[in-house]
Amino acid sequence: MVERTIESSYIFSHKKIESLSKNKELEKKEYRIAFVVQRYGLEINGGAELLCRDVAEHLSKYCDVDVITTCAIDYVTWENEYDAGETCINNVLVKRFPVDFPRDIIRFNKCSEKVLCKDHSIDEEIEWMKLQGPYSTKLFKFIEDNKDHYNLFFFFTYLYCTTFFGLPLVANKAILVPAAHDEPPIYLSIFNEMFHKPRAIMYNTKEEKDFVIQRFHNENIPYDIAGSGVTLPDGLSNVKSLDINNKGTFITYMGRIDESKGCGELFDFFQRYKEENNSPIKLVVLGKAAMKIPTHPDIVYLGFVSEEEKYNTLKESKILLMPSKYESLSIVLLEAWHCKKPVLVNGQCEVLKGQCIRSNAGLWYENYEEFSACLDLLLADAHLRDQLGNRGRKFVDMNYNWEIIEKKYLDLIERIE
Repeated sequence: MVERTIESSYIFSHKKIESLSKNKELEKKEYRIAFVVQRYGLEINGGAELLCRDVAEHLSKYCDVDVITTCAIDYVTWENEYDAGETCINNVLVKRFPVDFPRDIIRFNKCSEKVLCKDHSIDEEIEWMKLQGPYSTKLFKFIEDNKDHYNLFFFFTYLYCTTFFGLPLVANKAILVPAAHDEPPIYLSIFNEMFHKPRAIMYNTKEEKDFVIQRFHNENIPYDIAGSGVTLPDGLSNVKSLDINNKGTFITYMGRIDESKGCGELFDFFQRYKEENNSPIKLVVLGKAAMKIPTHPDIVYLGFVSEEEKYNTLKESKILLMPSKYESLSIVLLEAWHCKKPVLVNGQCEVLKGQCIRSNAGLWYENYEEFSACLDLLLADAHLRDQLGNRGRKFVDMNYNWEIIEKKYLDLIERIE
């Protein structure tokens, strides 16, 4: 399962990194850039929203950056929880607009069943998108009224109203960061035109780029592949790791705890593994729960924790588990590799599998038998874990250094401006 080669096209030489470091003081451009995303805040610490925040903060060193977003925190309800208006987060100006209506779960689920599983019309797909949310009339009006105020608009994720209705208003100035993967909604016909509208696309992985071009035949649109950088929090060594009762050998899942992230299957697999093996292994789970977590003496749920606590717990873990089938980039994998930890991922996700192949730093499974065998191998062989972890750290340092990511975004801006 572990490939012995790494794609050369994804590896920057150490000389390249040194060159970037020597030229770190890039001239600040007179660009005004807007980042449009469905929700934004320090409480939102995963997925495309975190990527948006990280990129916005890093590009603010070189451009004037504003974030255009909603007052919502919860992606399930889209309830307005933040105050509307302007605020500053880590030196980035954030403009929040109220959502017109919260999500009607029953109506949305009924509409989803129709458009994803049955014959339907374009109008029904557009209605599905409005029900998907978050729909904000004031946000869309602001974009349209201020399109001449900004040089470019970055839209994060293809899936939500903020991009679907916002991007066409400024298509000639739009860069799409789609966070796309092979999932049912992306086959809706309403997206066929949208993926041909932006001036450019910034993909997160080669697999995402290949999938989008195969799906939409939009290879004529300028693009690059960036992803995200990884930065350890300040003062990490001074923070104690989380207190895990009877802590011994443990493996870790971190992120949103949701059926859509494969967590249900992960819990089933882990409990079956415990039944079949006399192993002291515990599963430590960090993140916000959107599903019921099984009551089990060796499933330890720690909830939402600080970045410092997260990293210190990860550093004590044997491996990181990533069970999701649907990812365009896994930042958590990069964080694990930065801590020199091997990973075990769902091989049905081409992105996760591709990251493991290119890094030579993880294993993957497609069923319980492979999950069990891989877990046995990784837990039994400390030397293998060290090898994989060290390769993962090298892969992150050479490909996901923030200086490299910044330069890719700035280069793409220069190409189309």
